[in-house]
Amino acid sequence: MTGRTVYADNAATTGLSERALSAMMPYLAGDYGNPSSLHKFGRTARLAVETARCKIAECLGAEGGEIFFTGSGTESDNWAIKSAVRLMRDRGRHVITTSIEHHAVLHTLEHLEKEEIEVTYLGVDECGNISLDELISAIRKDTVLITIMTANNEIGTILPVREIGAIAREHGILFHTDAVQATGHIPIDVKDMCIDLLSLSGHKFKGPKGTGVLYVRNGIRLPSDIYGGAQERNMRAGTENVAGIIGLAAALEEAFENLDQNSLEVASKRDRLIGGVLNIPEVFLTGDPIARLPGIASFAVEGIEGESMVMMLDRYGICASSGSACSSGSGAASHVLQAIGLKPHLAHGSLRLSISEDTTDEDIDYILEKLPVVVESLRRISPLWASGKNR
Repeated sequence: MTGRTVYADNAATTGLSERALSAMMPYLAGDYGNPSSLHKFGRTARLAVETARCKIAECLGAEGGEIFFTGSGTESDNWAIKSAVRLMRDRGRHVITTSIEHHAVLHTLEHLEKEEIEVTYLGVDECGNISLDELISAIRKDTVLITIMTANNEIGTILPVREIGAIAREHGILFHTDAVQATGHIPIDVKDMCIDLLSLSGHKFKGPKGTGVLYVRNGIRLPSDIYGGAQERNMRAGTENVAGIIGLAAALEEAFENLDQNSLEVASKRDRLIGGVLNIPEVFLTGDPIARLPGIASFAVEGIEGESMVMMLDRYGICASSGSACSSGSGAASHVLQAIGLKPHLAHGSLRLSISEDTTDEDIDYILEKLPVVVESLRRISPLWASGKNR
């Protein structure tokens, strides 16, 4: 329908930055050695990997020896949670999390529940925030792990990670945070926040897909979850993705160098986008109106299905989402939107617009021009909207 394209699905994945691509290229071509090899090619690759490790650590307020490379944020979540429970099994078998975690966390915990691990799922309020008092009340003598995300990937709410970390540290409980959606977009300091384990993924901040990191605080000897070789100091077997690691480090370094400026600019555009979208009748903001990631604007639209909105927006060249990319096509209402108390018909009408520093004012204007047209068109043929108007 149009030759114009506006990419507003950065929460699902971001484009690879020129800096990351440039850093990767030598290791995709001439410097293709295996970091475990002893010859010159291997030593070159090994030096590049260790340099990247230190760059990533510096961004997170960590030390190089606390950074371990994985293939994704999902792998990092799985490794952190399963291995933390194994490490602490002599102390207890109780884990605390929230009802709005990413499925990489929730499905891992569901698996562990089959192995007689008990999980407490904290509820959230209408903005997606937890109660710290409820967290404290949920702690038991046999609690071994608290795993709570830094920020939600669907509604953008930023959770009180620093306070959660302090509570966990006070009670001698390991604290893991899934920071996949937050890293590169808000400041993170693992020491200041009392974080023991942190997961991140390169493609959420203009790094390459298929790259992840698990931060493991010094002093925690986390059991391996992948066997076969001595890579990553015997902690994670498998030949390192050298080019991917280099690209992740370059993208993260670039993101943190420009974090304050980018956050302010993106948040300003996000707020203008939110204000414009809320001018459409019977459209509601989801997530915390203030404590939210700079680039995520999420809504519930009365009377129509989110998937229909996404498909019609795509016809206008606007790339959006009806929620987490990992849940798209499932047909079920988002567990996050259900957790914040949205009625099912509203939860099915979800729309997430996630922008970046590359999003222009003209892009925002274009979305605000076409979205009302899409909503009006779909409501005109929607039985849900018609039935609502008849009540």
